[in-house]
Amino acid sequence: MDSKSILEGVKEALEKAKKRNFKESVELAINLKDVDLSNPKNRINEEIVLPKGRGKPVKVALFAGDELAYKAKDVADLVIPGEEIPDLGEDKKRAKQLANEYDFFLAETTYMPLVGKHLGVVLGPRGKMPKPIPPSADPRPLIENLRKMVRARSKDRPTFHVPVGVRDMPPEEIAQNIEAVLSRIISKLERGEMNIRSAYVKTTMGPAVRIL
Repeated sequence: MDSKSILEGVKEALEKAKKRNFKESVELAINLKDVDLSNPKNRINEEIVLPKGRGKPVKVALFAGDELAYKAKDVADLVIPGEEIPDLGEDKKRAKQLANEYDFFLAETTYMPLVGKHLGVVLGPRGKMPKPIPPSADPRPLIENLRKMVRARSKDRPTFHVPVGVRDMPPEEIAQNIEAVLSRIISKLERGEMNIRSAYVKTTMGPAVRIL
């Protein structure tokens, strides 16, 4: 992995992409090779903190009781009282809207079984099952960390995409985020970088530029 090549690739991708009237994301596309993805244990399923952040708002929802809800009211985007979980599970349309609108979920440890029972069918397939948090914990650092986090999921396909920023971020920051993602992915592969066929960077609607 060459830091200079990554930075040059990011700059080229940004320069080649036409200006759009919306804030484009910047994505990293990774193509794996010689990995048996039919075996779930070989699949990539990582949550990675981007050192320079996502460059856009990331929404976090929390299932909590009174004490934790009070501590999280100014930091979480949505606090859902634990007693509302069964009703939410019965309202499939609302549950799906919630799952699509929020990027990450947290749940007070007491409510984790309840979330699994009533909302697991909606959150599970989306990779959005909540992270447990004790009622006595300070939710602020955990939520702030989640706002910089991305998921890298290969599922059973050799090509997958990971958001690494937005177009108006400095290319140096996007490059640092890409390095963080690639380092984690490489560390999880049996043969490291040898299991990566190629990697490309692109804006949402721009051309792809190879960096690996």
